[in-house]
Amino acid sequence: MFVEELAVDSYVTAGVLVLVINRPEARNAVNRAVAAGISAGVDRLEADRDLSAGVLTGAGGNFCAGMDLKAFLTEGFPFVGDRGLAGLTRADRGKPLIAAVEGYAVAGGCELALACDLAVAATRRIVASTEGAALPEAFAMQDPLVLPVAESADASEGASAFAQKRPPHWCGR
Repeated sequence: MFVEELAVDSYVTAGVLVLVINRPEARNAVNRAVAAGISAGVDRLEADRDLSAGVLTGAGGNFCAGMDLKAFLTEGFPFVGDRGLAGLTRADRGKPLIAAVEGYAVAGGCELALACDLAVAATRRIVASTEGAALPEAFAMQDPLVLPVAESADASEGASAFAQKRPPHWCGR
């Protein structure tokens, strides 16, 4: 049963924490309850050794319509501490969090999707570490970050699952 204070539902499947923004009547707009739920989910993902990754999605056919402007009038910005919007956009995370976007992902919703990663974390490290480098040097610097992702067991599993039209079985390697 949906309870406003618990505006983010969660469940675990095959070592993956799935976070579902559950405010379809507001196109999953972020208010304080959603921000607290996502932030708590990020904390849980990072703390639980049995979880290898997370997925952030929205209920009812939309990812997230951004900040709830009606709630903003009484609650202010839905930031959590120094971790930004929903405790995610500025969070220092170690485990991958994938955005499963369906429908609207506008304004802050797009920001949440962009704050998620799989290969995006490696891309962020590449951009930061290659600033000002010549193109050949930049590619040489990126290879140690990209090759482990491309050669991982999960990369092969993802492709196999897609080709076989079955759910993937992630192992975190």
